[in-house]
Amino acid sequence: MPVGTETSEPVLGDFGGGPFGIYVHVPFCATRCGYCDFNTYTAGELGTSASPQSWLAALRGELATAAQRFAALPTATPEVATIFVGGGTPSLLGGDGLADVLDAVRANFTLAAHVEVTTESNPESTSPEFFDRLRTAGFTRISLGMQSAAAHVLKVLDRTHTPGRAVAAAKEARAAGFEHVNLDLIYGTPGERDGDLDASLDAVLDAGVDHVSAYSLIVEDGTALARRVRRGELPAPDDDVLAARYERIDARLTAAGLSWYEVSNWAAGEAAACRHNLGYWDGGDWLGAGPGAHSHVGGVRWWNVKHPARYSDRVGEGGLPAAGWEALTPEERYTERVMLAVRLCTGLPLADLDADGRGAAERVVADGLAARTADRLVLTDRGRLLADGVVRRLLVP
Repeated sequence: MPVGTETSEPVLGDFGGGPFGIYVHVPFCATRCGYCDFNTYTAGELGTSASPQSWLAALRGELATAAQRFAALPTATPEVATIFVGGGTPSLLGGDGLADVLDAVRANFTLAAHVEVTTESNPESTSPEFFDRLRTAGFTRISLGMQSAAAHVLKVLDRTHTPGRAVAAAKEARAAGFEHVNLDLIYGTPGERDGDLDASLDAVLDAGVDHVSAYSLIVEDGTALARRVRRGELPAPDDDVLAARYERIDARLTAAGLSWYEVSNWAAGEAAACRHNLGYWDGGDWLGAGPGAHSHVGGVRWWNVKHPARYSDRVGEGGLPAAGWEALTPEERYTERVMLAVRLCTGLPLADLDADGRGAAERVVADGLAARTADRLVLTDRGRLLADGVVRRLLVP
């Protein structure tokens, strides 16, 4: 597997023929949540080494450089089908700042006629005026970090927004004309009760959103939450509780007309599904711009340097600000295809499996973890709870 380091430019593969997306990473947060291990920084951690202004200038430079590199590939750069601004807390940039981000993409790439443009937002840094500005700028989709409607759960997670603000923000986004609004939930937080989860689901459904993402709490090494669990201050999440909570979420959302299309995501119909994330899960191509962002084009993956100050310096030096890169082998691409496609409601085409994988698929079906739907392998309800185990069985028969 060809591999590069920070001192070498990624050797790009040609576009794979599928939809092309752009992810923009905003590394700024007002505070650091105890469970988060994303590449984010508070103002106190950065000091004078980086700012939203220096980050935006570097972002413009990276986008311009990437467009130049792509123009040299044998196949013309596809139109941008999806844009996703994530973080961090993109809403800290304000409506004008996010409009500047979208303008920077437009200045270097051609957007498709019906491009999906999403931004993540912290409910506390939004307002009706914020959403109006985003609609005017060209954003089409909002994703709000709700996590829970229970104050004591938010406190354990070190979330700063007040219970109820996420629902209010979702309603403000819809009033501004956003048809597609997502709320994120985290379940299984120490101290969360069934009633707390029910209250969160009640709030989500009251908000009238057309998309919900729900993730089990993972205690990541190096986080404040991990240190609290290690010291015995908080219990680790219980697998049986997590499974029961997932079933509870799925039942409530399904009854309300939101169907699962990926193990952790539910939408009110095909149009409400996040097309940007589907691009990842379907093995598409994307440019990841910003500190620590990952990119993939034609089987070549690269990842940017993480610190915003170093990122700005690297962009200023010319070239892509990559910390490293790799060209995926056929075996690695096969593994990723199985890992991602299995998680989708459309399932994994059996033709994509090798002989050992097809044999393993038959055993997975016999165990009730998946079903054969036409020529595809689709997880059952029980299989969704054990999706990672199904993947392991398919890859290591």
